[in-house]
Amino acid sequence: MINIEVRDGITPSLPTDRLEQAAQAALKHQGAADNAELTLVITNDEEMHSLNLAWMEIDAPTDVLSFPAEDEIDPESGAPYLGDILLSAPRAALQAAALGHSPEAEAQLLVVHGVLHLLGHDHAEAEEKARMWQAQTEILRALGLENLKIQE
Repeated sequence: MINIEVRDGITPSLPTDRLEQAAQAALKHQGAADNAELTLVITNDEEMHSLNLAWMEIDAPTDVLSFPAEDEIDPESGAPYLGDILLSAPRAALQAAALGHSPEAEAQLLVVHGVLHLLGHDHAEAEEKARMWQAQTEILRALGLENLKIQE
């Protein structure tokens, strides 16, 4: 189950059904348990800046942050809980405009990227990045977003 929370007053509005579809596509591609759960929070640059500083020691807003859970099980459903993804809607809109595609498509990319991080992917090293970008490309293709420009 994908739990989606949208903070009050967030613009632009993003279609949560498409974001859920992107998360499900990434989970399926990676062979995650069918009943795996995660939370996606749509927020603003201010919250992302604060979290980026607190957790990554980077004093700037960012587009997406992932917080993997460590072997957590939802006590109500018994399903594995993978963690939380936070996404900045304003940052997605700015990046989309710069790259020439819709904020919706950019947000779908960011959700896929975030899910891959929850599932253990990283891009700190060249080899890790190549594996993550390959998975990301395959998932975006499955979503019909194969021509999406990606900011490296």
